[in-house]
Amino acid sequence: MRTLVAYLSYSGNTKETAEIIADYLENAGISVDMHRIGVDLPVDVSIYDLIFIGTFTWEMGATPDEVKDFVLEVGYKPEHVAVFGTGDTQFGGDDLYCLAVDKLARFYQSRWDGLKIEQSPRGSQEKRVITWLKGVLYDVRTLS
Repeated sequence: MRTLVAYLSYSGNTKETAEIIADYLENAGISVDMHRIGVDLPVDVSIYDLIFIGTFTWEMGATPDEVKDFVLEVGYKPEHVAVFGTGDTQFGGDDLYCLAVDKLARFYQSRWDGLKIEQSPRGSQEKRVITWLKGVLYDVRTLS
């Protein structure tokens, strides 16, 4: 299985989450390519069996422009997309918390709930990342 972990990170929290995902996948013997949205050259997502997209939520629940540009660069809706993101409930409360994750998961009609991490994925939240990731991988293997 070949996977892509594409992410946008300003504070480093989403990058940290992406790295946890990539490390876990690599340790499981799965091929992983990392893609920094808004930094790296466009990528051909058609060569991947599974795509992870990571984002933070901007302003009042908005998806960052760089992530929107990435979606447009892809140009179609790949079948196996899992979405993760980081956020902070102190900015907008539960209604706006990681809203970009919800929007992207809905847009891609992802079969998985988006993973939402409060600020940094350290400590107990790292376990949440791994638990979510195991669920995604189980489903992908079952669907294959």
